[in-house]
Amino acid sequence: MNTAVTHVAISNTSYQPHWIKEDFVDFVLAQFNPLWSMRKIKTTIIARQALGNDMYKVVLANNPKFKNQWQAGQSVLVTVQVHGVHHQRSYSIVDIDAKGQIVLGIKAQGLVSDYLCKYADDIVVEISQVQGDFILHAGSHTDQSPALMIASGSGITAIYAMVKQAIAQNLESVHLIYFNRAPVFHVELEQLSQQYPQFHYHFIDTSSTKQYLDEALLTAQCADWKSINTYICGSTPMMKGAKAIFEKHDISNQLHSEYFQPCVDDSATEQPITFRRAQRDFIATKTLLESAEDAGLRPTSGCRMGICNSCTCTKVSGVTKNIITGEIDQSDNQQIKLCVSQALSPVIIDL
Repeated sequence: MNTAVTHVAISNTSYQPHWIKEDFVDFVLAQFNPLWSMRKIKTTIIARQALGNDMYKVVLANNPKFKNQWQAGQSVLVTVQVHGVHHQRSYSIVDIDAKGQIVLGIKAQGLVSDYLCKYADDIVVEISQVQGDFILHAGSHTDQSPALMIASGSGITAIYAMVKQAIAQNLESVHLIYFNRAPVFHVELEQLSQQYPQFHYHFIDTSSTKQYLDEALLTAQCADWKSINTYICGSTPMMKGAKAIFEKHDISNQLHSEYFQPCVDDSATEQPITFRRAQRDFIATKTLLESAEDAGLRPTSGCRMGICNSCTCTKVSGVTKNIITGEIDQSDNQQIKLCVSQALSPVIIDL
């Protein structure tokens, strides 16, 4: 009896088991150098400088995995382990020096920021590649049109970097309105205004002056504010005020904002939310991420301000509002970011 032999061709795309785990390799590499890694961007804090009562300049030395493709206004996501738990926060880059060392501006408030500013010595932290689209003139290094910049509090970290880039880019004129009770970068900004006549600097000491952002102030400090691009970063009340002013004049497209914390619409009503795969229901009164966490759920998250995309998931049904852009999403099976999404109706999430 003849036996038929069947030859089965094995595709080059067949499953290839991962015999060596990346985490194990990273562990071994770290025994020789704590910054060595297969893919992760590892950094260590090499310097700190107090800029004010609660503001610090923190300098990081990173491994070669970091791609130095930074534009002023952008940030990195920092991951630290505190008491055995990993936490992530986003911080604006003040500068990247000639050695590739990353300078961050950090306000020491909250668990992660306090840890980085005050308690973390000789530790290794993980960071992301540069992220964010809060950049000068949409990243064009040839656009020399004027710009108005507005900052308050720790918002100056991103704006200070943008001012320096604007000057280096030879913009026709650069105006900065800066509110703060502590003179963080104030001396440096004054020196720049004395050195470069196209840079017009107006500092408002909020510890002694009760001045708010309004149209009269904008006109007094930058007469052509309605016709140029404006970049703003700082406190929630200031950001809301600026948004209302620019909407009133129908020039919202000229206002570019960077939020440290999303502005939740306090007038929104409570909405029932379902995480379908987890079979969990809860009521949302804040962002979907915060409301889920209040209900005891732990969806993946990162920057918590709509930048890193870690919390992106599928909205199966319902109406949500992006509280950064104001965009209303009524379509089913759409990708949303939990950290900047607020429910305007009952919502089902594929989590």
